[in-house]
Amino acid sequence: MTENGVVCQRGKVLTADTMNPNVKKVEYAVRGPIVQRAVQIENELKEGVKKPFSEVIRANIGDAHAMGQRPITFFRQVVALCSYSKLLEDDTFPEDAKNRARRILQACNGGSIGAYSASQGIECVRQDVARYIERRDGGITCNPDNIYLCTGASDGIVTILKLLVSGEGRTRTGVMIPIPQYPLYSAALAELGAIQVSYYLDEERCWALDVSELRRALVAAQQHCSPRTLCVINPGNPTGQVQSRQCIEDVIRFAAEEHLFLMADEVYQDNVYAEDCQFHSFKKVLFEMGPEYSNIVELVSFHSTSKCYMGECGFRGGYMEVINMDPEVKAQLTKMVSVRLCPPVPGQALLDLVVNPPQRDEPSYSTFIEERAANLRDLAMKARLAQEAFNRIPGITCNPVQGAMYCFPRISLPERAVAEAKEMGQAPDMFYCMKLLEETGICLVPGSGFGQMDGTYHFRMTILPPTDKLKIVLDKVKEFHQSFTQHYS
Repeated sequence: MTENGVVCQRGKVLTADTMNPNVKKVEYAVRGPIVQRAVQIENELKEGVKKPFSEVIRANIGDAHAMGQRPITFFRQVVALCSYSKLLEDDTFPEDAKNRARRILQACNGGSIGAYSASQGIECVRQDVARYIERRDGGITCNPDNIYLCTGASDGIVTILKLLVSGEGRTRTGVMIPIPQYPLYSAALAELGAIQVSYYLDEERCWALDVSELRRALVAAQQHCSPRTLCVINPGNPTGQVQSRQCIEDVIRFAAEEHLFLMADEVYQDNVYAEDCQFHSFKKVLFEMGPEYSNIVELVSFHSTSKCYMGECGFRGGYMEVINMDPEVKAQLTKMVSVRLCPPVPGQALLDLVVNPPQRDEPSYSTFIEERAANLRDLAMKARLAQEAFNRIPGITCNPVQGAMYCFPRISLPERAVAEAKEMGQAPDMFYCMKLLEETGICLVPGSGFGQMDGTYHFRMTILPPTDKLKIVLDKVKEFHQSFTQHYS
């Protein structure tokens, strides 16, 4: 812009002052300041900067393949065949993989996974998801029209929250989430301007969910918002607990009594390690409780290709099943997903393989079963290794890792360290984790990023690194914690 031939300066249209204020409230600890510093340190190491370690070990995120978990052969074969159909002429691929690829391609527009699909997802994939849920839940009927494929479970969760949030002031939607929680929830609620209603898991009882705590949180929240939604993560992230069937029944009764919309995040349903634990889906328990509950409780459950034995995070595949959703709201949900055209079609193809893997009479079956069992066995072993190692360190305690992919140890911090952290404007466990990163190259996430009881400090560590590297991580954490405690004591 010029005036009398002179260029006039003007400010940006979009600034920190003019942008959406809710976005500035969003925090996501899993890829927060610790990880940003880890990236800087990795670059410094490449540039030859001397450190007391030779590599950064990222134990901050549940990215299985980045940590060395091997892909399932059948899944990758079929996706490769779908991506490049000329490989269907290659005799090195087993016939069942070719047949599966042909079926998926026939369901795609133009016979290509590069084409858009229906917004709700490819019909045959949704049918396979429905049959999978029926097998998992002992024959309880699943309608494919209630299945929505999504870009990982995260996309589905945020979509449902968008439907739920409304009102102003004391009528603003309150969403009950567990503390500790997966930061997707707090981040999405901040972005949507919803009210976070925290209920605390009981660390003394292996992160159990107690209905009396749900009621306390609900009653307190009713003074300033309208709690309408209850979110449960099972198996738990970051806490690794597996809720009992009785607990799930209690939660469903509570949701029915208090007229709450129920969201069940079940993406770790195959990751159960403790011998006395078993995964129970919310849907199965709901329907086994009888029509007085199954006819009225509004439930959405989520699953993903990103975790379990698959670990295919990058494909961004997932689904949600809606139960008892108002037909007019369901129409609005369908409209919302249509605005985004469709989920990634390669992710839909992969999801189809997860819910419909090789069968006993097919050539890929034995390899699939062996690889699946090996991945889950390896994770179970590393879960035990981590919890036992942490419990041998004075000043650290760790509940049993019953499921999922993380442990969430509690750390005792000297008062001097807490005081110094506060002087620096940092949460004490952020202070601890940052020093751990700088001195050892181990990247963990402070418990404050997930929420925790006041006066307690934790960190989340994934159990995904290869066993030899995991042992190095555990040894370094032990040495660091001892020296940190001695220094600040």
